Amino acid sequence: MTHILVAGGGIGGLAVALGQARTGHRVTVLESRPEFTEIGAGIQLAPNAFHALAALGVRDAVAGRADFIDELRLMDGISGRPVAAMPLTGGYRTRFGNPYAVVHRADLHRALLDGCRDAGVELRAGQRVTAYEQADGRVTAVTATGDRFRARALIGADGLRSAVREQLVGDGPPRISGHTIYRSVIPMSEVPARLRTRAVTLWAGPKWHFVHYPIGAGSYLNLAATRDDGARHEITGSPAGRARVLAGFAGLAGPARELLELGRDWRIWVLCDRDPVETWVDGRVALAGDAAHPMLQYAAQGACMALEDAVVLGTLLRCDPADVPQRLEKYNGVRRERTTRTTLTARWMGSELYHAAGARADERNALLAAHSAEDLHDVVSWLHGATDFSST
Repeated sequence: MTHILVAGGGIGGLAVALGQARTGHRVTVLESRPEFTEIGAGIQLAPNAFHALAALGVRDAVAGRADFIDELRLMDGISGRPVAAMPLTGGYRTRFGNPYAVVHRADLHRALLDGCRDAGVELRAGQRVTAYEQADGRVTAVTATGDRFRARALIGADGLRSAVREQLVGDGPPRISGHTIYRSVIPMSEVPARLRTRAVTLWAGPKWHFVHYPIGAGSYLNLAATRDDGARHEITGSPAGRARVLAGFAGLAGPARELLELGRDWRIWVLCDRDPVETWVDGRVALAGDAAHPMLQYAAQGACMALEDAVVLGTLLRCDPADVPQRLEKYNGVRRERTTRTTLTARWMGSELYHAAGARADERNALLAAHSAEDLHDVVSWLHGATDFSST
């Protein structure tokens, strides 16, 4: 039995811990917060995520909390006209072997947390990893409390502002995208029946877009409105006044405007990511999830990539403890190209696809409208259709 340390008890960290525990390793998760919780609202899970969740043994637990989506819709946010729609039932599910769903982040986190507890993972809250040391075939995680945890490997899954990454990569603070997102969750009972759908709908406008979809078994509607406003300072979950949100999307068309006006208790984030790096491994230490390859939300793949990381690590670390550094190097090589492509695709979608204006928006609409359902499935096949999590 090999002892594995995981820094971070969010979705990525718990997925990594579960993947290791299911192979028989002893696993300790060191979480900075005083308890294992997850904040935020809705999260999208494509078929590749469900393949990963199945490998981790929690697919059914997550599916039981999820809302399965029939269609991804792109609408022109100014005219209100449909641009394109990708069906997610029938041929999509047959081709990719799993559904497309949305789930509350807390529900996904809970399923992974329950899985870790059932698998005997040691969960240590209030232990923020600040540094690591390596010697004699072991790695020691040092925490802010002064405690030291020694094991055969350390996986840094401590998020966008990872202390493990800072020591391993040393690339400073995250890149501020210049995009601001406002989030709200409202009871579905407040949404007019004619505006309720089993779809993820995105309304695209000049330097902004608005997304909405059901969560909580259809009990709530998740609202996310994003502006390319040149923001240069980080904001994480601060309250935002309703008037500010509505003023930022003055051109939004009829039905979408109705939904935006239903939002309340808005919270604001300035979106950040990092430039891809070649190496996120140092001997017996490796990064996973947002600590390794944080990405913007636009491809809806951040959590999916973290789940994939966990499955690959779970497979590769079925090894003699002496082989851990070589296996972590292989993990880095297997995951680098796919996660880099996803990170850059997400950036392109946010800048070029969703926020186009004028003639560029017209060109986008014409191009996408010419695509059949099968064409659209072909476009996403490299991402949604992956089952070994190394293909690009």
